[in-house]
Amino acid sequence: MADLMKFVQDEFVTRKDFPVFAAGDTITVYYEIREGEKTRTQFFKGVVIQRRGSGNTETFTIRKMSGAVGVERIFPVNLPALQKVEINKKGAVRRARIFYFRELTGKKAKIKDKRR
Repeated sequence: MADLMKFVQDEFVTRKDFPVFAAGDTITVYYEIREGEKTRTQFFKGVVIQRRGSGNTETFTIRKMSGAVGVERIFPVNLPALQKVEINKKGAVRRARIFYFRELTGKKAKIKDKRR
C-alpha cells in the first residue's frame, strides 16, 4: 500500500523546487490569495520554527511578530498557491524544532547568523 501511494505521489503531484532551509532561518514566502475573481500575491516573512513530514506531505511553520502579537502560519510544501520562497538569513540553532522561541522576547529572541 505504501508503494502505491509513493508511486501516485511521484507520478501525479508536481514538485516545486524551493531553496534548502531549516529551523532558525528567516524566510519570505510569497503565496497567491484569491478574493472572489481577483488574485493577488501576499508575502509572509518570519523565522522557520519547524519542518515536519516528508515527501509531498511535508509542512513548515513560520513565526513572525505582528506588533506585540506572535503570528504563526503553517505552509504545506505542495500548496498550489505557493509561488516562491526566499531565504533572508541563515540562523544558527541547535535544534530542528525551536518551540522555545515562542517564549523569548526582546534581545533574547534574536537568532545568531550562521557563519559561512
